[in-house]
Order: sequence, then structure tokens, then C-alpha cells
Amino acid sequence: MIQKEITGKVLKDGVVVSAVAVFVNFGESTKESVEMFGDEAVNSNAFANWKITARSIIVRMLKAGKTEDEIQEVMSNAKMGVQTSTGSIDPIMASLAKFKTMSPDEQDDFQSLLEKIRDEAAE
Repeated sequence: MIQKEITGKVLKDGVVVSAVAVFVNFGESTKESVEMFGDEAVNSNAFANWKITARSIIVRMLKAGKTEDEIQEVMSNAKMGVQTSTGSIDPIMASLAKFKTMSPDEQDDFQSLLEKIRDEAAE
């Protein structure tokens, strides 16, 4: 068994107003962790962490303009603990996906920027 440090802090207006570091008991290996906490607890915690990682991959791919089928293909081959390649990002699709989340004013500004770039390229 080893002790692992876990820290926490509270920020107010970007300034740390409270902070603490505590130590918790933890297994030195997966086997020891299962002995200490039980198979169900270790597996449940592993899945909870994998779910956060998977959600991050999904959101990153959505922002890149990927379709549900493209995301499913990547996630079908994803392995917990192994970095997942989300493939190349199509900058046009990423821009269109971003455009959908913009306010009308931001969309107008973006459209004006695109028109300016087009006009400069035509010169």
C-alpha cells in the first residue's frame, strides 16, 4: 500500500482563497487496489475515468465537425489508457461547426472576415 497526495483548491476571481493537500491509501498495483477496495469499486472507478476521457474525445471531434458515424468508428477502436487518434481535422468543417455555436453578431463578424480574405485573395 502507498499513500497518494490529492490536492484541492477554491478560486475566487482567479485567486486561491483556500487550498489543502491530503493523503489517501492506494494500492501499488491494480491487483493490490482490487484487494483493498474490491473488483467492483476498481472497475467502476476505471469506467468513470474512461467515460470522462471518451466524452472529451467525442466533444473534440464534434467541434472538428466530425459526424456521429466517424466518431463511432474512432470510439469503437479506442482503448482505455491508450491515446486515441481522432484523425486529421478538416479546418473547413471545424469552422462550420464553430460558426453554428456563434452568436448572430459573431457570425456577422466571421462572415465579414471571410469576405475580406476573399477580396484580398482576388487582388
